[in-house]
Amino acid sequence: MSFQLNGVPLLSRSAVDRAEEVRADEQALKEGWAQARLLRVNKRGQVRFTDAVPVLDAAIELSAEPSPAAVFLGWGEGVHVWAVRDNEIAGALRDLRAAGNDVDDYTANLLSTAVALLNWHDNAGFHAADGSVTMASKGGWSRVTESGFEEFPRIDPAVICLIHDGADRVLLARQHTWPETLFSLLAGFVEAGESLERCVEREVKEEVGVDVRDIHYLGSQPWPFPRSLMLGFAAVADPDQPLTFSDGEIAEAYWFSRAEVRDALAVGDWSAQRTGQRLLLPGSISIARTIVESWAALDG
Repeated sequence: MSFQLNGVPLLSRSAVDRAEEVRADEQALKEGWAQARLLRVNKRGQVRFTDAVPVLDAAIELSAEPSPAAVFLGWGEGVHVWAVRDNEIAGALRDLRAAGNDVDDYTANLLSTAVALLNWHDNAGFHAADGSVTMASKGGWSRVTESGFEEFPRIDPAVICLIHDGADRVLLARQHTWPETLFSLLAGFVEAGESLERCVEREVKEEVGVDVRDIHYLGSQPWPFPRSLMLGFAAVADPDQPLTFSDGEIAEAYWFSRAEVRDALAVGDWSAQRTGQRLLLPGSISIARTIVESWAALDG
């Protein structure tokens, strides 16, 4: 039984004008800095919130001109918007995971971009080829060495797959570090020289020991924890094939009925922690939630 996503995953909704044409224009960035707004993000990816709105400070409070420590996010309400790492911020702090249910598309897109870029800069101070120092350029969208070598933000592709039996059962798994009732889809990083479909086959076999077929692509979502791109798939497997957990990542996995999944979706997400609830599912910012909701909505 084939299906498609019934909505765009939250972090995939492009609501920010990223203004690519401005990044390399140093004069435009300088001129816009005087009125620009600044999002302060700590090492944990948290920002200050007022209700469901992130706090944006005046950029000139940071420096008189664009700071090399800041990254340009684009346009917002007619002014430039930047982000900077600031581990001293205080107040009502929230990250994307905590705020996902409450923020609009613009805020979600803004935060995911800021977190991803700042995470990259934290670990990109030296060039991978020769170890030379790199400096931020193009509003933080690249880093260059004195000799002119340029690097761009790194993205790690990972597949995430809903495995079903072709009827009304789905295979969900729990990692060792997760709460005892939280189950989700199987996922893993794409290896060098590997296609996405082959990655789905390998990861599922390694994690739960089953063979999959009829693999088809559903959609994608950025996942800035720290710098992934999640590529969603669905595939079919035989529920009678024994489950084995050979790679040590999965603590347990079970086949759940569509009715059980619908009941879990009605409860909320993993943060609900309802007493006696056998199954809790990922939150709204994860593409896993969108995929599960789309499968659960099928007739049957």
